Amino acid sequence: MNLLETRNITKRYANHLALNNVSISVPPQSIYGLLGPNGAGKTTLIRIINMITSHDEGEIFLNGEKLLQNHIEQIGYLPEERGLYKKMKVGEQALYFAQLKGLSRTDALKKLKFWFEKFEIAAWWNRKVEELSKGMQQKVQFIVTVLHEPKLLIFDEPFSGFDPINANIIKDEIFRLRENGATIIFSTHNMSSVEELCDNIALINKANKILEGKVKEIKNTYKNNVYHVELAGYNQILKEHLNHDYLIEEEIHDDELLKAKIRILNSSSTNDMIQTLMKFGNIHAIQEIIPTMNDIFIAKVNNDSIHLNTSSNSNLTE
Repeated sequence: MNLLETRNITKRYANHLALNNVSISVPPQSIYGLLGPNGAGKTTLIRIINMITSHDEGEIFLNGEKLLQNHIEQIGYLPEERGLYKKMKVGEQALYFAQLKGLSRTDALKKLKFWFEKFEIAAWWNRKVEELSKGMQQKVQFIVTVLHEPKLLIFDEPFSGFDPINANIIKDEIFRLRENGATIIFSTHNMSSVEELCDNIALINKANKILEGKVKEIKNTYKNNVYHVELAGYNQILKEHLNHDYLIEEEIHDDELLKAKIRILNSSSTNDMIQTLMKFGNIHAIQEIIPTMNDIFIAKVNNDSIHLNTSSNSNLTE
């Protein structure tokens, strides 16, 4: 059973259709990427799940139960637009938010002490929020979001404002939270984070879900049978000798080494290609080029025929 399901969610604002029959399925204890260009409807869907915004049609289920107001305490939400009060002291504000989430003052203080020490911000407990850098404010907001150990965590652009070191700290915490049983949804424009973190994704464009599934399966679905090949001892023009089963998309000659990007056509196999190439030289390297999530994202949003640009994956350089 999925931890979260949205079924045919539709949302309209006057003459604008924000979401059109959007259904997603988020498996338990997974990291789920909610992707899409600006204005696609991602934030609207997130706000509906958090019951901040109402939907016009459809249903939402959390852990098999139709979502009600009392379920919200099981959700932790970190919005893209952060909501800390600049003039309040850091510790006072963190304690206030923790108690709003249902923690007693004693439990809240104990948990906050642990997290503030872990994130090395304990010295800022009695400082005003406005005295903190954006990254340190992000840490406080992250702590407040996860403190009550909700079943579902929703992060909207969680790495915004972080330098690479602190971004990695947050990534490690996201992995740890999943290992401890949490289910995580995060919305981001950073496709490298999707590759690194996500088990599953959904891609929303112009109010419609246009893609959903496991990251590995999606990447395998859209691969193009393109290989990076290096031939050593090569001294012939390969294009003149390969048959109609193969297409040379790029080739670079470097002394005695040929570097080529070759697409397998028709019903030929990788083994067939290897046997063919061995006639022209010694195979120094061969690697299938798998499209990145960024390739797939751009192709799907632009409604291309998924003839993806795989050059970003290739080591075919001079």
